[in-house]
Amino acid sequence: MKKKVLIFIILLLIPVMVLAEPPAKPGDNRNNTNVSYKGASTLTSNDTLDNKKYSSSTGGENALLISNAEVTISNSTVSKSGDESSENSDFYGTNAGILAYNNGILIFNNGEIITNGTHANGVFAIGTGHIKINNSKITTTGNNSGGIMVTGNGKLDAKNLTVKTSGNSSAAIRSDRGGGTLTVEEGTYETSGMGSPTIYSTADISVKNATLLSNSSEGIVIEGSNSVSLDNVTLTDTNNTLNGNSETYKNIFLYQSMSGDAEVGKSTFTAKDSTITTNKGDTFFVTNTTAEINLEGNAFTNTDGDFLRIQTGKWGKSGSNGGIVTLNATNQLINGNMIIDNISTLELNLKGETKLTGAINSDNKAKKVTLTLEKNSIISLTNNTYVNSLENEDSNNNNIYSNGYKLYVDGKEIKTNEGTLKVEKDSGVDAEEGQSILDIISSNIIIIIAIVLVIIILIVLIILKKRKNDNKKVAF
Repeated sequence: MKKKVLIFIILLLIPVMVLAEPPAKPGDNRNNTNVSYKGASTLTSNDTLDNKKYSSSTGGENALLISNAEVTISNSTVSKSGDESSENSDFYGTNAGILAYNNGILIFNNGEIITNGTHANGVFAIGTGHIKINNSKITTTGNNSGGIMVTGNGKLDAKNLTVKTSGNSSAAIRSDRGGGTLTVEEGTYETSGMGSPTIYSTADISVKNATLLSNSSEGIVIEGSNSVSLDNVTLTDTNNTLNGNSETYKNIFLYQSMSGDAEVGKSTFTAKDSTITTNKGDTFFVTNTTAEINLEGNAFTNTDGDFLRIQTGKWGKSGSNGGIVTLNATNQLINGNMIIDNISTLELNLKGETKLTGAINSDNKAKKVTLTLEKNSIISLTNNTYVNSLENEDSNNNNIYSNGYKLYVDGKEIKTNEGTLKVEKDSGVDAEEGQSILDIISSNIIIIIAIVLVIIILIVLIILKKRKNDNKKVAF
């Protein structure tokens, strides 16, 4: 009898288990039922509005709240003051100037949003909220007050915005727990506070044809299994203040904080046809995460630090908190060293007409480095380089210029091009200098033969003319 009852209970539970919603991922805040929203102005029905003013001076209240409606607002202003200190404002947007949630869709054109409180983000989309904002200006002055933001799988599309934040921990393009999708096209996005990169990503963020300017913090930060993609973007970073656990200055930072704000996984950074300037520190820094970096046709400038640093930091468990990095470079000019510590790895793939000037693992400390080159890619060494494996389409390694330094593969020195290669930082290969005689002969054999033949003909002509003159003198 007991067995039959047990079977009956199991049969009752099966449909419940099958139909039940899967548990939220780490950092997912879509299903939080402990958060209540209130707006100084709340719109819950479809509408088209123009030339409106929305404001709130109360902490924990949105100036404009959109829920379960599709609303278009043009030529309007939103002002928000009032401080908030709870995590609800960062995770759920309860103190933002504008918030869209619960199937709320907002199209905001040609307007301005100003917030002056702490934890007062400018424009915020969460869960099933979706915001499309165009040709507008956003200014935030308080700490923890980003410009445009998504969490809990929210969606936000921005075009031609002017975003400025001046507080600490106030990224111009920001996401937090639960992530989402954030697309940006055109405009200028500038930060000046400590811990305020132009982009802080716990989401999928793409930026195209825009200008990013960070005056104090890192330029871009990606946490955990999330991504940032740049296309024809100008990024200028001056990281002159260190925030939290940071120990090094850097521009593009990929890591996992273990705070629960981002799912553990691969951090992905992609840049194409962009101009990236690092005024202080390393161009890339990776710690406590697996990362993929994809670069194509960008212009990098860094006169202060290394190109790539992969090493332990203050995040994660000591001894296992290095970086596992794959770097794919296609038709890319790279100037700078790649530093990898003893618990970190690098898979470096150079494709197309990529040209790398620098040293890789010059202190021979890396846990593992693999190097792959297509035949038209070039490396010009600036120090001894150590890798565990090498795959080169040029079997003679003539596309690796030693410049007097050595390349070691699995502990053994290998033969490379003993010439030197000069690479201009902004225009690719400029000239080859000091090549070996064999290299010069093999690459210019036809020209050399032609020159020799011309010289021989000239000598013969001179001899014949001299003999003719001598014969005339004898005859006379």
